[in-house]
Amino acid sequence: MTRGIYVSAMTAGSGKSLISLGLADTLHRHADRIGFFRPIVEGDDVTSDPMVQLMQRSFNLAPSASRGGLTRAEARALLVAGQREEIDTRCVAVYSEMSSECDVIIIEGTDLTGHDSAVEFDLNARLANNLGAMVLAVVNARAMTVAEAADAVDVARKELVAMKASLLAMMVNRAQEDDVEAIRAAVRPGASRRPVYVLPELEEISRPTVAEVVSALNARHLAGSPTLERDVVSIKVAAMSASNFLAALDDGSLVITPGDRADIMLATLASSLSSDAPVPAALLLTGGLTPDPQLLPMLAQAPFPVLSVDDDTYTAARKISDVRGEIATGMPRKSAAALGIWSRGVDQVEMLERLELPRPMKMTPLRFLHELIERARSHRRTIVLPEGLDPRILRAAEILQRRDVCDLVILGPEGQIRELAASQGIDISGLTLVNQATSELREKYALEYARLRSHKGVTLDEARERMLDGAYFGTMMVQLGEVDGMVSGAANTTANTIRPSLEFVRTREGVKIVSSVFLMLLQDRVLVYGDCAVNPDPSSEQLADIAIASAETAAQFGVDPRIAMLSYSTGASGSGGAVEKVRRATEIVRESRPDLAVEGPIQYDAAVDVSIAASKMPDSEVAGQATVFIFPDLNTGNNTYKAVQQSAGAVAVGPVLQGLRKPVNDLSRGCTVEDIVNTVAITAIQAQENSRESTC
Repeated sequence: MTRGIYVSAMTAGSGKSLISLGLADTLHRHADRIGFFRPIVEGDDVTSDPMVQLMQRSFNLAPSASRGGLTRAEARALLVAGQREEIDTRCVAVYSEMSSECDVIIIEGTDLTGHDSAVEFDLNARLANNLGAMVLAVVNARAMTVAEAADAVDVARKELVAMKASLLAMMVNRAQEDDVEAIRAAVRPGASRRPVYVLPELEEISRPTVAEVVSALNARHLAGSPTLERDVVSIKVAAMSASNFLAALDDGSLVITPGDRADIMLATLASSLSSDAPVPAALLLTGGLTPDPQLLPMLAQAPFPVLSVDDDTYTAARKISDVRGEIATGMPRKSAAALGIWSRGVDQVEMLERLELPRPMKMTPLRFLHELIERARSHRRTIVLPEGLDPRILRAAEILQRRDVCDLVILGPEGQIRELAASQGIDISGLTLVNQATSELREKYALEYARLRSHKGVTLDEARERMLDGAYFGTMMVQLGEVDGMVSGAANTTANTIRPSLEFVRTREGVKIVSSVFLMLLQDRVLVYGDCAVNPDPSSEQLADIAIASAETAAQFGVDPRIAMLSYSTGASGSGGAVEKVRRATEIVRESRPDLAVEGPIQYDAAVDVSIAASKMPDSEVAGQATVFIFPDLNTGNNTYKAVQQSAGAVAVGPVLQGLRKPVNDLSRGCTVEDIVNTVAITAIQAQENSRESTC
């Protein structure tokens, strides 16, 4: 039976979309099939609702599993005509269709922003009952005192009881940060004694972005940076002289000025290009006035967007003041911030226990990646990123910070990093910045490096020079326990990332070779491929070492290791040097780790296909159900993982380095922001495992 959860606002402006997003993130990791339903949408088309589309993108939901019911205009017309039951009937019909393909459906009610909030509350409560859904009630504590918030919870609870609603949980949202604990203490338990969760107001969500302003005002992009994913921290109407205006300018300001104020334009541009001055979020030119043609080439160099509207300055400022930041716009930074605040404020285990969801049967790529983030967050670790002048690194760091995944140290010239972040509209507050060239740690690290490499004749002066390299400096931070792991390679080669680790971090006890795996995320399972990135032509002994390390990595990430030692021959059907290498490697694995399930030599089809395995190796416990695939050489492994990635639509996460005493991981120079986020999460999990092993 499908479980429904009705997210119902008890007061206007409750921020219930944050609750829906956080709830979906929790449920997606614990149910095979989730759905999202908005009985009443705000727009003119139920298929283009922004929140419905965000859920589809974020959780890979099919359109049939993420839907709207009626538009607000349709619902209002039915209410005016006295046909309230028709609203219920139509919504129940859509919900019933969705139930056939969903284990749990999140239903997001209206926001009580209509003309009669009492009617909307009644509508939401009736719909929840008719859909047989439990209610997650959301109270808006913004501008409330502690006592008022506690009273609002009491009132909301009584109203829901009066409507005979089945209450899952009460949620107080948008509380003042300093009042969160006091509200938790002041809220009185209801008859069910269930917890009341309290979440603080989050400026990162409530602030509008430049993109939202552009959409609301239908603004045109004239010049400057095309990046619109920038928070608008404040609004500045520049009506004074340029010198006085500069004194009032802040980082993240949206500057509004008539399109003929060349002095303000030049002052704003000069400020953004100065290393110590504020960088605005955008410059909005009003009145439909076009800047002097001589100014346009200068404005084209602006590290912020230059926009234009036909409205006069007053009208534009008034419209902008009405723009609200919305999670539904789909900005990754807003979603990351929302999921971070949800994870910190909600006891997800307690909530899930009461929902009694069926155990998920499949491991989808999205679920695996969400679980990575959750595991990384569970025992906080510190990761160093030595490539602080790469915008992708800073964007990933912002997302990781907002999702509260781990602590981060960014290496590089602090002034340049801050300038780059400001020009890109990236929030790096809360991140630790270290300039390895000027850090007091450099001498300490150089002394340690010279000691560790003295047998190679390394002098202290050479060691000091080495520590100017971010990869060496970051790796030494890992070596000395200043941080728990390192991720590099977005701007540097694999060799540059790995070399310092090979020099002084070294391999774990009993491990002879550093190798790598890719976590291959297929539609319904996770496979492990090794080695596809490091060792060109491993020997039998090295191949066995790679197989054992890959099995341990698989187990770290929840994959039951069943090892297939791949070859062009299965069993005893073939011969030759390459086959014998794999056969010998298989024997070594069996001798050294009899607890591991391993088969080899075996062809790929016999390793994955049950019917082929039944004819080629009918008595094997691995054939047909292998999860860890060890390739005989780098050429085979690298080509195979890329072929599967491109042809089968698999998500390849990695390479994940294995065998080192401490976690260091490499990025592809073509990596995306999402790749960096995932690799940092993997590194944090590896650090957790290292810490667990060291205390055993």
